[in-house]
Amino acid sequence: MGGFFGAVCKHDAVEDVFFGTDYHSHLGTRRGGMAAYDPAKGLQRDIHNIENSPFRTKFSGIFDEMHGTSAIGCISDSDPQPLIIRSALGKFAICTVGVINNAEDLIDKYFTASSGHFNAMTSGAVNSTDLAAALISRKESFVEGIKFVQDMIEGSLSILILCEDGSIIAARDKYGRTPVLIGKNEGGYCVSFESFAYQKLDYIDEHELGPGEIVRITSKSIEILAEPGEKMCICAFLWTYYGYSSSNYEGVNVEAMRYRDGGLLAEADREKGLVQDIDYVGGFPDSGTPHAIGYANASGKPFARPYIKYTPTWSRSFTPAKQVDRNRVAKMKQIPIKEFIQGKKLLFVDDSIVRGTQLKETVEFLYENGAKEVHMRSACPPIMYSCKYLNFSRSNSEMDLIARRVIVELEGKEGFKYIDEYSDGSTERGKNLRQALSKKFRFDSLEFQSLEGIIKSIGIDPCKLCTYCWTGKED
Repeated sequence: MGGFFGAVCKHDAVEDVFFGTDYHSHLGTRRGGMAAYDPAKGLQRDIHNIENSPFRTKFSGIFDEMHGTSAIGCISDSDPQPLIIRSALGKFAICTVGVINNAEDLIDKYFTASSGHFNAMTSGAVNSTDLAAALISRKESFVEGIKFVQDMIEGSLSILILCEDGSIIAARDKYGRTPVLIGKNEGGYCVSFESFAYQKLDYIDEHELGPGEIVRITSKSIEILAEPGEKMCICAFLWTYYGYSSSNYEGVNVEAMRYRDGGLLAEADREKGLVQDIDYVGGFPDSGTPHAIGYANASGKPFARPYIKYTPTWSRSFTPAKQVDRNRVAKMKQIPIKEFIQGKKLLFVDDSIVRGTQLKETVEFLYENGAKEVHMRSACPPIMYSCKYLNFSRSNSEMDLIARRVIVELEGKEGFKYIDEYSDGSTERGKNLRQALSKKFRFDSLEFQSLEGIIKSIGIDPCKLCTYCWTGKED
């Protein structure tokens, strides 16, 4: 995935952007970067690999190296950025959040015949931010160029541009799949993916960009360059998993949504007469904790942490390149609290079940430490489709998804004709999917949140939500 933060201030903006960008570290683990504009120095940029150490440690000396009253920063799970570009539109720095799925087609169509070229990364792929900048630069203005990009790409792209005059142009992706918010304080304005990032820096909410909206920000004003479109398809998975708990999107707080989501799971279990004799409710992993608290509150069962993650040493289980190493690190992190495990009937709420790569090991770990029963609840429906709009939890193949693999085990690929039935726990196929997953991972029971439950938990108009990863229905 990725996230960005920018600020235009009457004072030096680098410190605000450093901390604001660092507050997006949960959205990416590969590259971090910052760029700043100073009238004397011009545009400056710094990019670091953050795969094995956090953003803040790699940029700890940035206050001595970089200065400017305007700056942008980003955390990226893919391409190095921000980039500094020199084109007919002038010199500018740019960073993006999203994915371009038709990059090769765009290069063939717009650049091959004109002998255009791009910096290739080690894999041979083109940096999508570089491609976006090149497409923008084909037009006579930033606004025309951004609209051109938004119309031409397959995928989704939100954009920050730091201009040579020190202003920042911010553009939310065409259908608003990811958020872009603006904060204000006495010193100027900032723009951010996560609202809490600027609130911690003493900015207050000023404006949330609509789908496709483009604005120019200076230290004194916000100028709307392109009005928002009417169609919105914001990613519902923002609230379920990858958005930060203290953030708000479209006026809906993430943590509060997760409590409601867990509460609805508990209500569904009570109506079905399921697991009424459990001893403790817990979150699996940490991101399932608010859902689990919601479940515990609604069910009247005590919340507990039967195991603790040792994060001082093992802060990121997904950093190693090989899955076997990631699993090993995940196991090393888990410290049991046997008083809450031995002889207990436990129910865990996971934010989602995507590949299931660490589920079996964790459940075995619980049984090894004396658990009597382990029940699992997923805070969202079975994930049946790889996201085609955002560069987050994307799979090389849809067969990486555990729900699809189990469908093949049960019925072969013919079963893909009945995905709606497999998603619905009230159907025979839906029950078979849940039973097969329970057998595979040694769950005593497994239930998923319904699509209706997710939508109710978020509480905004369903037609404004993207639920493609669960339904496969395109916007």
